[in-house]
Amino acid sequence: MSSNQSNTQRWIWVTLPWIALLGCTQDRQVVIKSRPVSAIAVRTVAVQSAPIQRSTTQPASVHAFFRSTIRARITGYVKELQADIGDLVQAGDLLAVVDVPEQFMQREVLQSQVRRLEAQERRFQSGVDLAQAGVVASSAMVAQAVSQFAGIDAAFAAAEAEFTRTEDLVQRGSLQVKMLDEARFKRDAEAARREAAEAAVASAEADLMVARAKLDAAKSELQAAEASTDVARKQLNALEIELQFARIVAPIDGIVTQRTVEPGDLVHADSAVADESSLFVVSQTDRVRVRLAVPETDAPLVRTGDKMTLVLPSLDGDRVIAGAVTRRSGELDPGTRTMTVEAVIDNPDGLLLPGMFGQATIDFQGQASATVLPSRSVRFSEDGTAFAYALDEQDRVEVIPLEVGFDNGNLIEVKGVSAGRRVIAANLNRFVDGQKVSVLP
Repeated sequence: MSSNQSNTQRWIWVTLPWIALLGCTQDRQVVIKSRPVSAIAVRTVAVQSAPIQRSTTQPASVHAFFRSTIRARITGYVKELQADIGDLVQAGDLLAVVDVPEQFMQREVLQSQVRRLEAQERRFQSGVDLAQAGVVASSAMVAQAVSQFAGIDAAFAAAEAEFTRTEDLVQRGSLQVKMLDEARFKRDAEAARREAAEAAVASAEADLMVARAKLDAAKSELQAAEASTDVARKQLNALEIELQFARIVAPIDGIVTQRTVEPGDLVHADSAVADESSLFVVSQTDRVRVRLAVPETDAPLVRTGDKMTLVLPSLDGDRVIAGAVTRRSGELDPGTRTMTVEAVIDNPDGLLLPGMFGQATIDFQGQASATVLPSRSVRFSEDGTAFAYALDEQDRVEVIPLEVGFDNGNLIEVKGVSAGRRVIAANLNRFVDGQKVSVLP
């Protein structure tokens, strides 16, 4: 046998089994394709209309009821520290002392100035009293001069009347002429006395005017002295108030949560950066505020008094802290479209620490009726769109999009489907529109 014939026979024996096997495989594929596909068996649930307790669960944070940042109101060196972090303090307790020797020296200067001005005030008061006495004396002199003038004026009137009567009798010849001369002399003498008394009255009145002017001047000087003293006293009072800031005290009851100052540090009252002058932070933690941001869709439902539960991962997982909504901001943040809601919770044991983070659930007041489905009957596509597999009367599948709302973990509020509609329950298979299924009883 030639070599060519031997190779040909060898190829035939090698390839025949593969040809036979290929033929068998093709026959099996034909058999499989021709086998009928059975409908997938499914269970269904009906869309229900049920009352639900509306609620919202949002991230929440714990804040101190009050948090006071204490900054310097006076420039100086820290002389003493009386409190440290973790110390419980009450309002008015001393935290630190700032050394300000220049202000204490200025206080002594102002105190001396006030004493000097008060002495000057007393001196001017004596001047007023003296001027007042001068007015009284001048008034008495005026009264005396007026009284004397009245007596002299009466004597002058009598002498004038006697002169007139004597002149009449002399003209009739009843008296001698020398009697008229005597009466004239007496009248002229009284007239001179009258003029002198009148001048004395005018002089006394002038002295009274001078005394009154001196009194007014003394009063003006006293008022000026009193004003100067008042200015000095107010400067001293302002300095006393400033010196009170050398004693750093707690503004509220609470715990010292921060201390950023050391003995000997220079603190500034006029620091350009507020944090640079921060000395202590005192936080009131016997009550805390729990704050959460409620989205726009739930914000109108929040009412004061709504029940709230708080779960914090830093505490035991099963521990639920109960509270109630204390206040709501009443407006939405334009950036986040959320409304701030706050609940005040008593914290006598200090379990809740400011800065803790967790989740808070608010149960809205009243119940609402909604169409719901079991949560496992609602599917979600890759882009997050919710849908469900509904069935028609011939048990054919219809993929219907859903708008979901309230979700309590068991039931989901759905919109876009009517109550009573049959929907495929939890099932791992995927279905397409028009697909026939077999409904299990």
